[in-house]
Amino acid sequence: MGIAGTAMGNAALLLRAAGHDVSGADAGVYPPMSDVLAAAGIRFFDGYDADRLRTHAPDLVVVGNAQSRGNPEVEWLLESRAIPYRSLPAILHETILAHRRNIVVAGTHGKTTTTALTAYLLREAGADPGFLIGGVPQDPPTGTHLGAATAPFVIEGDEYDSAFFDKRSKFIHYAPHVAVLNNLEFDHADIFRDLEDVKRTFSHFLRIVPRNGFVVWNADDANLRALMPVPWTSAVSVGVGRDDVDVCIADFVEGPGGASFALRWRGREWARIAWAMPGLFNARNAAMAATAAALALYPESPYAFDLSALASFRGVRRRQDVRVGEGPCLVIEDFGHHPTAIRETLVSLRARWPGRRLIAAFEPRSNTARTCVLQAAFADALREADAVLLGPVSRADKLGEAERFDTVGVAKGLREAGRDALAAESSEAVFAALCAEAERDGAYAVVVFFSNGSFDGIIARFADFVRERAATGERVS
Repeated sequence: MGIAGTAMGNAALLLRAAGHDVSGADAGVYPPMSDVLAAAGIRFFDGYDADRLRTHAPDLVVVGNAQSRGNPEVEWLLESRAIPYRSLPAILHETILAHRRNIVVAGTHGKTTTTALTAYLLREAGADPGFLIGGVPQDPPTGTHLGAATAPFVIEGDEYDSAFFDKRSKFIHYAPHVAVLNNLEFDHADIFRDLEDVKRTFSHFLRIVPRNGFVVWNADDANLRALMPVPWTSAVSVGVGRDDVDVCIADFVEGPGGASFALRWRGREWARIAWAMPGLFNARNAAMAATAAALALYPESPYAFDLSALASFRGVRRRQDVRVGEGPCLVIEDFGHHPTAIRETLVSLRARWPGRRLIAAFEPRSNTARTCVLQAAFADALREADAVLLGPVSRADKLGEAERFDTVGVAKGLREAGRDALAAESSEAVFAALCAEAERDGAYAVVVFFSNGSFDGIIARFADFVRERAATGERVS
């Protein structure tokens, strides 16, 4: 149930590869997921129907965490008790993870990229890891792979809840052998009460790392430091320019040609990396992934793990994804929906393209971003841009005015701070304002879209607009 979601769809592919007959339903199944599922021989249905479920009579129903009471299939499952059901994390544990050496990548930001990096490095090292990535990676070339039973399994460890009937974080099911903790901040205000509540679930996650396993953690994060030490297992720390960590990120430099940095393992140089990936945050993602992969394959001598493949890593779609990379107006798409991620991306873009006007278009769409909980932090992060366009709050009618993200107030504060800012009434108004900016005489800009959705389709439309204008050399109405 919910087979068209990125995680659910990839999990369906993984279970199919493991030899199960898999089918599913969703409120809408569209390309590319519909094409991928069909190519794998997975049947899917549009919409939910209790009669169809009863007739189809599967051995087990996997209930996605987007499903809730009131769904006709959910209600029939609960009333009839005719078919057993599980959450997605539970079935992954039962069918795949229980008997694998799992690398579980957790944290508020960077999970998808770090998971992709870890799987990529293991593959390049000659292993055949299994993996489940919550996005669309360019490296490795697919988001899911069963891998060899004797090889590590790399999975993105989300702290979000597992299902409407299981409010534990997903990563509690994932049996970590190597637990990677990128960072820890308050997020998912619809699930967690406060920061202490988030820290509590991370501490539960750490409690299930075995004594022959490892915890790889970001020592620059004060909230993670508060969870240390973990005396029941081995902890390996990662930090920037520090002498008190196991893995040190040093000499980070970023400019128009890309980024470079060094990694040191307990004082000895491990590798020097030059790559196209933006930002110090991605250098940290690389350090975390490299450490986890190395510990999984060479726990006695991790510094022997070859990191030369990092130079060729191409990243994950919708993470600082360059949609238009040439001409007077560049277009970037980013999945960022937390203040810290937005700030770090803007800082990186400023270093990568100095001298250009930096324009941020932000859609308050996630369950936390659409509320006022992190509003001040969002406003502070967006000050890193020269101009800000705020789209309308997603599902605004479901929130009271006092709890809703105040786009008008944030735009006013940004203008008072010297930035150009507009609180648009529609995504179409954001599109029109960006087109006007692109057609301005002497426009020399980087436009970055921040959204965990489609921004009502205007990202692709604006990229097409810019490409067409660059091709004709004329204004496009």
